[in-house]
Amino acid sequence: MSCPIGNYNGDAQSGERLGSEAGMLYGDYLMLDKVLSAQRMLSVESNKPVHDEHLFIVTHQAYELWFKQIIFELDSIRYLFSTEHMEESRTLEILKRLNRIVLILKLLVDQVPILETMTPLDFMDFRDYLSPASGFQSLQFRLLENKLGVKTEHRVKYNQKYWEVFSSDPAAVEKIAATESEPSLADLVEKWLERTPGLEEDGFNFWGKFQESVEQLLLEQEASAMKEEYEHVKNYRLMDIEKRREVYKSIFDSSVHNALVTRGDRRFTHRALQGAIMITFYRDEPRFSQPHQLLMLLMDIDSLITKWRYNHVIMVQRMIGSQQLGTGGSSGYQYLRSTLSDRYKVFIDLFNLSTFLMPRGSIPPLTDEMQKALNLAWGSPAHRPRHQVKHLTEK
Repeated sequence: MSCPIGNYNGDAQSGERLGSEAGMLYGDYLMLDKVLSAQRMLSVESNKPVHDEHLFIVTHQAYELWFKQIIFELDSIRYLFSTEHMEESRTLEILKRLNRIVLILKLLVDQVPILETMTPLDFMDFRDYLSPASGFQSLQFRLLENKLGVKTEHRVKYNQKYWEVFSSDPAAVEKIAATESEPSLADLVEKWLERTPGLEEDGFNFWGKFQESVEQLLLEQEASAMKEEYEHVKNYRLMDIEKRREVYKSIFDSSVHNALVTRGDRRFTHRALQGAIMITFYRDEPRFSQPHQLLMLLMDIDSLITKWRYNHVIMVQRMIGSQQLGTGGSSGYQYLRSTLSDRYKVFIDLFNLSTFLMPRGSIPPLTDEMQKALNLAWGSPAHRPRHQVKHLTEK
């Protein structure tokens, strides 16, 4: 059989050779004696063995192992983001690790149907053994949410005191507190977007040019609508244009944007949102290609976690219905369904960027200086206005 740890042929001779040359056997390296003996079936211990309990245990253990890998990748990505000047090699590594998280989450979404091969009656045969255990008590999933950027104030009411189920475990409470206080991936991405080259008002001033382009586009559309022969069609088009103007006002007026952030409808700072829009508009530029891919992967992560939550909700409803309590005393299906709202999407602002798109022909053209700057290192001094660079060199 072929395996990533080395060549293993399954005979004693090859095992001895692997042990003498590599110094460790396959099973020892992976500590399989511990992993494969960790399936404790309570139904067997009670002398009433239930076949599907084994599937239930293995599936959830697999989830926890993959959660551990996602957390491992998230921690490394957050470290790579914790620098002001992001070199291209770091961006490539971030993209690789984000893509790995995406593939793992796809696997987790596809893992739910395997568990669904167990019927509700099969589950009922051993469900009582689980009490008071519950998926709600998965410490790693809570840490994963916090490291991504799920804030306490955005959680549904029942979930806002999620840490109470770990109150008897000081080490768990300490880990939770650490993830709530340290910068999340969303926090670091926000700071990174705020440094997007071209936002400087005394430089390329993308935001100012964008506002001018939007107003020009709306005026052209109004002029076209006024030529409409049929009054009801003209009125409809003018009303639609006015609605578009209000939509754009929600990003151009910082006070409106900040009010939406306070309400929980937006997450990024005003400047970070500007950076995300600029990257989206100029994604075909070589220097913005990787940042745009990064934003797409962040949305993929949000989407897949939502899909996983949805699949989990459907499975729970199928197994225990919508009225019974969950095994850990939660409201079960009702609680899980409430986590499907946008409040649990960490990067909701990225999903809404398409609201502010405009035809390519209306996008402000890059200046020669800005086009040249996009070929330099992200956040480097070359992105600053010339007078600032000169001031720094004189120091």
